[in-house]
Amino acid sequence: MSVVPVKSASLSSAEISWFAPLCSDDYQYLGVPDGHYRSSWENTSAIARRADELGFRNILCPSSYQVGQDTLSFVAANAPLTSNINMLAAVRCGEMQPIMLARTLATLDHMLEGRLTVNIISSDFPGQKEDSAYRYQRSREVVEILKQAWTLDEINFSGEVYDFKGLTTDPVKPYQTHGGPLLYFGGYSPPALDLCGEHCDVYLMWPEKKEELAARMKAVHACASQYNRILDYGLRVHVIVRDTEQEAREYAQALVSKLDDEQGRAIRERALDATSLGVAHQAKNRDNADDEGYVEPHLWTGVGRARSGCGAALVGSADQILSAIEEYKAMGIRSFIFSGYPHLEECDYVGRLLLPELETCSLPQVHGRVPTGKPATPLGTGVRR
Repeated sequence: MSVVPVKSASLSSAEISWFAPLCSDDYQYLGVPDGHYRSSWENTSAIARRADELGFRNILCPSSYQVGQDTLSFVAANAPLTSNINMLAAVRCGEMQPIMLARTLATLDHMLEGRLTVNIISSDFPGQKEDSAYRYQRSREVVEILKQAWTLDEINFSGEVYDFKGLTTDPVKPYQTHGGPLLYFGGYSPPALDLCGEHCDVYLMWPEKKEELAARMKAVHACASQYNRILDYGLRVHVIVRDTEQEAREYAQALVSKLDDEQGRAIRERALDATSLGVAHQAKNRDNADDEGYVEPHLWTGVGRARSGCGAALVGSADQILSAIEEYKAMGIRSFIFSGYPHLEECDYVGRLLLPELETCSLPQVHGRVPTGKPATPLGTGVRR
């Protein structure tokens, strides 16, 4: 049973998504650079196209600076190369002037014919360190300006960071006419939860024990309730799925078999969110794991040894992973963003072993409306066996 009310509670299906490793996060052996898996257009666009072909409903396109490719350029380039998959573009608030950002995202939404979703990020800019409260205030104002630009005829906004008066919104209306693209958000601090509760649609979580996820969902729901809103919830987690549990566990160990701990630390610390509260919770997972790195049955923390952010993987047979997904769905989680190493090959494993058994959908838009041109009815007819 769901631990909190969820916006898409009526859906028996779930949004099953994949990941585009734009930020130099693709490996055969974790932490060992390999030119074949570098963050190149050839590699990452092939992953996006393959995820589209297999029936994934969304793909997270992350944002970084020190490594990787530009997110919005990548999304734009893949618009004509994909047909069904939504593209979840990560946007670090404040990097682009918000009026121009509203126009850019609206343009992308038209290029994708309503297949754009947006992941709101509040981390530091490269070379800068700012107070957390200021960063979340800036993100709050960016989101409020985006909503004005997408839903009103004129932008009139006065805040602590931005001040705009009488700006027409004629050029910035998105393809999705009922409020614009869905807004996904992840954050752990009180200002983060409040921002998500008031303005965003899907609260994204990194993997933790189920009781900790449930507590986090309750905290977010309490914030949303203050604004008379109900959200959807998502889980960003890696997956290693094979025909048998033994094969999956053996692959997990092989993945980290060449990992140097010092190199892993360097990879973790290069991220702009390396000191965030969320990353600290992922480190706690590793500290609490057993000798093989499992903090919960089938939840393996070895990935976090060489990765900031999402630092755990579901590991097991297809039946075991499908059962875990059903347990998460029963909690109220309706969106799953999976990934694996290497991303193209693991996309195929998930596409072969999991997707045919899952009823999938694109999450409904605000107030239950469906993004124009993107039905919420399932793509596949798979039923859990």
